[in-house]
Amino acid sequence: MWDRKDATMRRTSFEKAECPIARSLDAIGDWWSLLIIRDAFLGARRFGEFQKSLGLAKNILTVRLRALVEDGILKTAPASDGSAYQEYVLTPKGRGIFPIMVALRQWSEEFDDRPKEIATILVDREKGRPVRKLELRSQDGRLLDSADTMLKPSPDHKRRRRA
Repeated sequence: MWDRKDATMRRTSFEKAECPIARSLDAIGDWWSLLIIRDAFLGARRFGEFQKSLGLAKNILTVRLRALVEDGILKTAPASDGSAYQEYVLTPKGRGIFPIMVALRQWSEEFDDRPKEIATILVDREKGRPVRKLELRSQDGRLLDSADTMLKPSPDHKRRRRA
């Protein structure tokens, strides 16, 4: 699809967008990147593990892994078994994507046309019970939906514009 440095197919960059959703799409907005991150959460660490799991062409996987490293979502580390290989490890920024992955999963579980075909459920490792649905709550604990929220200018953004 694209390579940031040597793009054969150009895509719009949202790097300078004021919207945080658009900005996040620059880093994780294509399905291969999200599936690589999913596999990293499931324990994949080596190029070959990602390639085998995803069936992705090596050149595309190389580009996606490089971009995830450049964005600070993954980092490379020496192989944990002492071999000459390198491994890809989630950074704190990468681990911060976990609630997004859970939200996507739960959305699919709720609205998928064929929910019986979903092969796994997300459970609490300690208790073995399904994870509760994510909820958006106000500062005082009230359950919120989209009608209960709005956007307002960021105080930091106002200061920057005046300067």
